[in-house]
Amino acid sequence: QVQLVESGGGLVQAGGTLTLACAGSNIYAGTTFAWYRQDPSNQREFVASITEGDSAEYGATVRGRFSISRDNPKNMVYLQMNNLQPEDTGVYVCNAQYWILGSRLDAWGQGTQVTVSS
Repeated sequence: QVQLVESGGGLVQAGGTLTLACAGSNIYAGTTFAWYRQDPSNQREFVASITEGDSAEYGATVRGRFSISRDNPKNMVYLQMNNLQPEDTGVYVCNAQYWILGSRLDAWGQGTQVTVSS
């Protein structure tokens, strides 16, 4: 069973920097990792994703400020967040997308809270 555990959230002032980490276990080959931001109504917004081959994509609101990376041997994925703004506040959730017998499956972490004060 794929498991994901996030860490690194906290309180930061606007303009500051945070780096989130997601530790994966039982990760399948070919897994794409992603970060989503969840608001108080549990709506999830795509933040960034990275394939096993290090191809990255970013949501429009974070492009140019956030950077996603991964360490495949350690099954770790990171999200460096620069120039944070109050609208970046939310629960950041790690996601793993993988395929078994032609079917796509998703695993989710519990999330880590990021609060940006103005």
